[in-house]
Amino acid sequence: MIRITPHMVTSSTVRDVNNAFAALQRRSTELSSGKSILEPSDNPYGTGKAIDLQSTLDGLANYKTNVNEAISWERTTSGALGSIGQVVQKARELVLQATSGVNGKSDLENLATEVEQLTESAKQDANVQYAGQYVLSGTLTGTAAYSAGAEDAYHGNEGTITRTIAPGMTIQINQPASTLLGNGEAAKDGKLLDTLRTIAKNMREGTPAALEALNGEDLKSIDSNFETLMQMQAQAGGAIDQLQLAESRIEELATSTTEALSNTQDANYAQVATEYTSDQVAYEAALKAGASIVQMSLLEFLK
Repeated sequence: MIRITPHMVTSSTVRDVNNAFAALQRRSTELSSGKSILEPSDNPYGTGKAIDLQSTLDGLANYKTNVNEAISWERTTSGALGSIGQVVQKARELVLQATSGVNGKSDLENLATEVEQLTESAKQDANVQYAGQYVLSGTLTGTAAYSAGAEDAYHGNEGTITRTIAPGMTIQINQPASTLLGNGEAAKDGKLLDTLRTIAKNMREGTPAALEALNGEDLKSIDSNFETLMQMQAQAGGAIDQLQLAESRIEELATSTTEALSNTQDANYAQVATEYTSDQVAYEAALKAGASIVQMSLLEFLK
């Protein structure tokens, strides 16, 4: 026969009170933190799943940052190409004006000066920056693509800059300005700076042969450079479309992953609130019962 002593009753009562308090404290922590998994031992499988989901979210955040930066870079590039396009169109108008047959020597000089100003504008546009980086200088983003003045050599390189926008997926975000502008008249590469310098030179000469060159080779070169410009703009526009699609997919995946993470580790507030109320009642009842038992035990001891 087992004899139940006052010490055993007291120990059991204290244990019940402590258990009730621990349950109440846990519900309180779940309510304040909003989490159902407070430590790995609560749900080892759920903890592992939550870690994987959070890792996925962190990766998506990095991809989102890369995409946003790439979009800004491409829009900066597109804006610069648009400005250079205006230069090309204006230069073509001046060539047609110069070959109209109604210009005197001074008129051609003025037109040549205007073309030279357009040349400087094109170089300034090629030196556009995003976040302190020269976007048309290849990988030499700390170096301006061109210097102001008569020297037209390209100071960047042909290196490519890429951004990772998804697992195993990268996209090139830069285009070297030399593809369009080239290295000037000294290089005789037929690109924009060479073409504009040659146009200005022929306008200043103003001879029949020079005017014939303006209306022939120079006009063809302008049109060829404009085609190159259009190709570069199309590349930038296509990259922006691809990046925006990637951004949309990242946002969708982030939303679904966040929802899965919430379902895995977040507490059901309504359920926890109900359990908290029940645990609070149980704890208060345990305290009252414990107080009565302790009082009875003390009276028996005094007797």
